[in-house]
Amino acid sequence: MARILITSAIPYINGIKHLGNLVGSQLPADLIARYRRARGDEVMFICATDEHGTPAELAAAKAGQPVADYCAEMHAVQKALSDGFRLSFDHFGRSSSARNRALTQHFAGRLAENGFIREVSERQVYSPADGRFLPDRYIEGTCPNCGYDKARGDQCENCTKQLDPTDLIEPRSAISGSTDLEVRETKHLYLRQSALRDDLEAWIESKTDWPVLTTSIAKKWLNDGDGLQDRGITRDLDWGVPVKKGDEDWPGMEGKVFYVWFDAPIEYIAATAEWADANGLDEAAWRRWWRTDEGAGDVTYIQFMGKDNVPFHTLSFPATIMGSREPWKLVDYIKSFNYLNYDGGQFSTSQGRGVFMDQALSILPADYWRWWLLSHAPENSDSEFTWENFQASVNKDLADVLGNFVSRVTKFCRSKFGEEVPAGGRTGERAAALIEELIDRIRAYEGHMDAMEVRKAAGELRAIWVAGNEYLQSAAPWSVVKEDPERAAAMVRLALNLIRVYAVLSEPFIPDAAAAMLAALGTDDRSWPEDVPAALAALPPGHAFATPDVLFRKIADEEREEWQARFAGVRT
Repeated sequence: MARILITSAIPYINGIKHLGNLVGSQLPADLIARYRRARGDEVMFICATDEHGTPAELAAAKAGQPVADYCAEMHAVQKALSDGFRLSFDHFGRSSSARNRALTQHFAGRLAENGFIREVSERQVYSPADGRFLPDRYIEGTCPNCGYDKARGDQCENCTKQLDPTDLIEPRSAISGSTDLEVRETKHLYLRQSALRDDLEAWIESKTDWPVLTTSIAKKWLNDGDGLQDRGITRDLDWGVPVKKGDEDWPGMEGKVFYVWFDAPIEYIAATAEWADANGLDEAAWRRWWRTDEGAGDVTYIQFMGKDNVPFHTLSFPATIMGSREPWKLVDYIKSFNYLNYDGGQFSTSQGRGVFMDQALSILPADYWRWWLLSHAPENSDSEFTWENFQASVNKDLADVLGNFVSRVTKFCRSKFGEEVPAGGRTGERAAALIEELIDRIRAYEGHMDAMEVRKAAGELRAIWVAGNEYLQSAAPWSVVKEDPERAAAMVRLALNLIRVYAVLSEPFIPDAAAAMLAALGTDDRSWPEDVPAALAALPPGHAFATPDVLFRKIADEEREEWQARFAGVRT
């Protein structure tokens, strides 16, 4: 049994996330967490809401709420939606937790002791109209790199280039819209990433199994321009983790908070501590996942994220851990994703464009979305959501292939043999050929899942479903039963057992349908089909089952057209 630590990039608190956010981190992370549990591994799957910084303050101001109240409310909303999509987090934490505050201040203190933080006097944008400095997202303007006119002061959403507010062309306040801005001097702390460049480069070079997308972004940021740059870790804001060296005050940093990018990834560790607290466990329970001197040496740590998060997770967060000179667990594998686009354009939280998680669940159950998103995951390039493709995938893969198999088998058995697994007969050569194909395909499926090749795994799973349909079609028990009822009974017994195998294999992708299949078969046997012939005899003759409701209904053209029209504009 392996020990697997899985974290998904933590979503900003500022509103409900769209399907592009979901497939870029949380959903594939859940897929692998469920698969590893099914294979018998000990899994810790962690996520949280990213609650500090300007996104939270701006969203709270827009909602007319105190920022703490807004964050508490939106955490509950995001947790409910993650439950709705059946994301199986062991804990869904909050970066505003006391645990994260203490850990962030601890890391800052260690970095300072080790000489990896320097104090910098710098000139930043100040808005007289707002009476405050305008860090990162409090200022908007035109990106100097790509010309996008809604770039933020920390990063351009269009080209993903990291920016400083002073880089923007024609800047304006995101609070008041004022263009009457000036530059004033202020003091901030910088993480000396440049001093850790050799450590980071050696570490990245050692990760020869990382996806090309992850490695190429990491190396670009490591070597771009003058090389790895030192980066500010504090901001002139009210909401955030107060700047301290551990438990001590930091002279000259009064009234400042740590920049959200610094404290947010530390929440992966803090959320695991929150998990221990929530379950009444001691410190050792979470430290065995994160401290290599306390048991984490045999943990495999996997992170999931969109490509825009790769620089922080390959450079800045590792620099924080390395610079502490403490034995914290570093990530072993980063699975990064390109973007999912929407009907000819981009999904966008800030612009309200696309289908959002709450809207999706109001239309169809989670499994419909999970299957399409994972089977079209933007692994090697950007992919695009279209309503026509979504309809075709649901109707063909889920309804016509998997759903049809389950319906045909259970209904035929009920009509000819009753609602019990029938006895008698030998299955014949077609069954032997099916078993050989299933052995090959299940091993291939496992290989893709072990390698976290999401689309290939989905394709192999669909092929496994197709194999059952092809067997049923060629064996034709509805014809055989007229001449040889015992042989037909054996075919049906094999097919009923195959439904259980399908449920077990499919659970990481479509957990609700898998649960429905097992419930209909009257079994809790979720054992993985290591031995395929044995798995196809797990339900013995006489075992009672029920004919399930339709697993997946088809999407009608009229529905698809209505949804396409409804989500053609911008969410308000």
